[in-house]
Amino acid sequence: MKTRVDQWGILIRVLQYVKMHWAMIILSLMLCIISVSSTLYVPVLTGKAIDRMLSQGQVDFAGLAPLLMTIAMVVLVSVLAQWGISQCNNRIAFLTVRQLRFNAFAHLQKLPISMLDRHATGDLVSRLISDVEQFADGLLLGFSQLFSGILTILGTLVIMFRIQPFIAGVVVLLTPVSLLVAAYFARRSYALFTQQTKDRGEQTALIDEMITHQKTVRAYSQEAMVQARFDELNDRLGASSIKAIFISSITFPSTRFVNALVFAGVGIAGALVAISSGGITVGLLSSFLSYANHYTKPFNEISGVATELQNALACAHRLFELLDEKPEKPDDPHAAELEIVDGSASFMNVSFSYDEKHKLIEGLSLLASHGQRIAIVGPTGCGKTTLINLLMRFYDVNQGEIQISGHDIRQVTRRSLRRCIGMVLQDTWLKSGTIRENIAMGREEATLEEIMAAAKLTQAHRFIKRLHKGYDTVIEEDGGSLSQGQKQLLCITRVMLALPPMLILDEATSSIDTRTELEVQTALDHLMQGRTTFVVAHRLSTIENADQILVMEKGRIVERGTHRQLMEHNGLYVKLYYSQFSG
Repeated sequence: MKTRVDQWGILIRVLQYVKMHWAMIILSLMLCIISVSSTLYVPVLTGKAIDRMLSQGQVDFAGLAPLLMTIAMVVLVSVLAQWGISQCNNRIAFLTVRQLRFNAFAHLQKLPISMLDRHATGDLVSRLISDVEQFADGLLLGFSQLFSGILTILGTLVIMFRIQPFIAGVVVLLTPVSLLVAAYFARRSYALFTQQTKDRGEQTALIDEMITHQKTVRAYSQEAMVQARFDELNDRLGASSIKAIFISSITFPSTRFVNALVFAGVGIAGALVAISSGGITVGLLSSFLSYANHYTKPFNEISGVATELQNALACAHRLFELLDEKPEKPDDPHAAELEIVDGSASFMNVSFSYDEKHKLIEGLSLLASHGQRIAIVGPTGCGKTTLINLLMRFYDVNQGEIQISGHDIRQVTRRSLRRCIGMVLQDTWLKSGTIRENIAMGREEATLEEIMAAAKLTQAHRFIKRLHKGYDTVIEEDGGSLSQGQKQLLCITRVMLALPPMLILDEATSSIDTRTELEVQTALDHLMQGRTTFVVAHRLSTIENADQILVMEKGRIVERGTHRQLMEHNGLYVKLYYSQFSG
């Protein structure tokens, strides 16, 4: 029962999107009426034509010619109406899908980072691409068949009862059998199509993951393991797809069989009426058989539509699941724009955990003054990156308060907060586009001269000029053929151009060779002058000149001070330091 409720709820939500194109729907319905009326008028004309040529030598050519001309005109009108219906339905379906995909992608931009961390990238891609395409196909088929099918059924019923009520009654009595068969298979196929879309999402996630990290897979000779995982998912998807297709494909022949019984019943009943009372002519019986065929045909089509709609609704369900995810908590209605930033930052008794069972940061406090360089070090998993995530407000603290220039970051807009902080991560990201566009992401209005000046400071200018088109060279997603060091240089140049009052460097030079690192470090020293900088470091040699070094362990700051003070303290920092320089 729950499945039925879910389907109705999903269908209602789909119709909310469809109704935005009400004018096109009305036009499609009007063309459907014209097409169905024309189609149903042809058997009447055909019956009259048959009655004018019952036997050899008794053909009424004078009366037959106008009928044939009329049939040709009616068929032409029906064809033109069908073409118009196809254009309208295509437009309705794809405009609906476009709006749904737009809403889903726009909603994706508003979701909290925590939600994106919980879902595989490939699964989200599958929802926005594969599931939307499947939904579009089902919706288009529904519009193409549903309107005309219902109108044909109603029209043929009216005509058949006017011609011969007894035979029409036989047709109506046999109709529920076809409906019951279609409903049974529709219910079974929905659950199977739901499982199919889920399996397809898992497979897409695996493919995306393996393509992205193919070098790592090959470096550790994991090809066989990855292939085994893919084969298992592929077999599971194949099994669920075969089941879904098998059940849905049974629907059509089953309803065809029932409809063949209806047609046979009409033929037998019509013959009995013609023999017993003579109340029906051969032409009328021929017309009636044609109407019986017209009447049963939509049931076949609608039953096929019903199974396709199950697939479409299953895909729509996954899309609506994404749309129903709670967006990131909006900025406070009274949130201010963070404009004047002196670079001071403070964490006051901050506590945070990603889930309630595993506590991470508890009672953390620190103060960074204007222009200070704050280095954060510690073993893996101690909370270094989490501290940065809290400062950028990718996550909100559970307890305590974080202030920038005396402002609680929860009381300022996220956009103005992040505009004041330049961030260079260990994992580089470059979008598809030119080198110039990638550097100017932080300042789109920047001139080429300003971009080149920033690139010269980071030593990126030299390799950019060697590229085929220099700053206008187009690179693919994630940098294409650029080396990891070159990509990192571009990300550093991006921040150099923006010149924000605060900086976050998360192992910003980790992917650069030693010689280039010395050059970039000089540029970073120039960039950090007068700017509060948080440096997450693993190589402790890069933070020896920091104004304050925070040593973290299990979410707590266990030591703090300058490099010299911490070396004299002879605590955890010394152990970390000598683990790198013991030679």
